[in-house]
Amino acid sequence: MYRHSLRTRVAIAFAVCVAVLSVAWGVAFFAAIRLTEDRVLQHQLQRAAESYPSMPMNLRGYDEIASLPEPLREWAQTNPGEGLYEFEENELHVAVLSTDNEKLATDDEQRLGFVVFDVAGIEASSLEDWWWLLFITGAVGTLATLGFGLGVVVMRKAVAPVAQLAKAVADIDPEQLTAEDHKRIESSRYGDDEVGVLARTIEKTLERISAFVERERYFTSSASHELRTPITVITGAIELLEQSNLSATDTKALDRVKRATLDMKITIEMFLCLARETDDGLYDEQFLVMPLVSKAIDQQRYLLIRKFVNVDIDELAKPSVNGHPQAFSIAVNNLVRNAFEHTLHAQGPITIRIKEHELLVTNQVSSDADNRHTPTEAPSSQGYGLGLGIVQRLCERNGWSFSLLADEQRVVARLSW
Repeated sequence: MYRHSLRTRVAIAFAVCVAVLSVAWGVAFFAAIRLTEDRVLQHQLQRAAESYPSMPMNLRGYDEIASLPEPLREWAQTNPGEGLYEFEENELHVAVLSTDNEKLATDDEQRLGFVVFDVAGIEASSLEDWWWLLFITGAVGTLATLGFGLGVVVMRKAVAPVAQLAKAVADIDPEQLTAEDHKRIESSRYGDDEVGVLARTIEKTLERISAFVERERYFTSSASHELRTPITVITGAIELLEQSNLSATDTKALDRVKRATLDMKITIEMFLCLARETDDGLYDEQFLVMPLVSKAIDQQRYLLIRKFVNVDIDELAKPSVNGHPQAFSIAVNNLVRNAFEHTLHAQGPITIRIKEHELLVTNQVSSDADNRHTPTEAPSSQGYGLGLGIVQRLCERNGWSFSLLADEQRVVARLSW
C-alpha cells in the first residue's frame, strides 16, 4: 500500500537521485581541492627540507629587468602589462605590477615590478599529471556508474506497482478466466493511486468478460435445443403433409415452406457454430470433402429451377480435411448457394473444382461469356451475399483460407485448407 500517488513517488525518486548525486559530486570536488592544496604544500615543504639549513627562495621580487632570471629578461623588455603570466618551459609564474606612486613630469615611462614564483620541484611532472588525470577520470566514471545504478534502483522501486500489475495482466488468459486470475488483479492490492485506478478498471473489464463468457456458454448450451426444436417440429409436419394428397398449388407452397425451413436450419447451425468457444474436440476431426459438396449441391438445387444451368463437378483429387465438419459444410453451403443465386438464366455451367488442398466454385454473372478478363480479388461481403462474411469467420476459426476473385463475367470463390 502506498501513501502517495505514482506521479509523486516518481518525482520524489528523481529528487532523491539528484540530491544524492549532487552531494556525491560536491564531496568529490571538495576532496579534489583539499588534495591539491595539501599536495602543493607537501611538495614545497619537501623541497625546503632537502635544502635545509638554507631555505629556498621560490618567491622573489625584482625592481629591475636586469636582475630578473635570464629566461625572463628579453620578455620583460617588451613592457608587458600588469597581470599574471606563466612560463611552462621554465616552470616560472610571474606577476607584473606598477611600482610608481607618483609620476614625474619628465618621466614618460611606467616603472614595473616583477614577482617571480619558481615552481620547479613543486608542480607535478607531466607523467604524474597523466596519472592524476587517469585517476580523476576513473573516479568520475565510477560516480556516474553508481549514479546510474542508483537511478535505476530508485525508479524501479517507484514504478514497481506498475510492473507488478503488468505482470499480473500478462499472465491472464481472457478466454479461460479463473478465480486465481481475479485475485491477482484485485484492485485492493494497489492502493488508491493511478495504479489502483488502472487495476480497478481492469478488474471491472475482466468481470464483464467473465459475465459475457458465461452468457455465451449458457446461450450455446440452451439455444441449440430451443432453436432446433421448432425447426424439427416444422420439418415433421412438412413430411406428414407431403404424404397427403395436395393440389399443385399447395405442393408449390409446401416446397417453399420446406426450403425456408432448411434455410432457417442452416442459418441457426451457422450462428451457433460461430458462437461456440469450444466444441468438444470436433475441430480435429478428419472428414472427406466430396460428400459435403454433393450434399450442398442437392440442398441448393432448387435455386436453379427454370434457369437451365448445369453444374459441373471436376474432382481432380479426393482430399480429406482436418477440422470442424459442420463448419466446413456451412462454408460450402454458402458458396454453392451464392453461386446458384447469382448465376444468370442459361449462363452456365457452374463449375465446382475439387483439388488436393482447395475448392473452387465458379459461376457466371454476365451474359458476355466469351470475353476473358483477369479476375481480381473482391471483398467477401460486397454484393455476393452476407453469408460470405460468415464463411470468412468460419475459415479463420478453423485455420482455413477463403478468397473471392471477381471480374465482369464470373466470380470464383476459393476455399483452401
